[in-house]
Amino acid sequence: MTTPVPETKIVTEWRVACDGGEGALGHPRVWLQIPGEHGWVECPYCDARFVHKDFAEKA
Repeated sequence: MTTPVPETKIVTEWRVACDGGEGALGHPRVWLQIPGEHGWVECPYCDARFVHKDFAEKA
């Protein structure tokens, strides 16, 4: 059995919200701050990765 790869989203803001994206089947909304030193952050619930557009080519 394989585990699906977590979703990667390219974003324009340094602070993003994640709720799992599946309505009632998602998870509680959390706000995540993207650190400027490496340009990405992962959601602690669903492992979605948010990459700031300035770091998109490095991700």
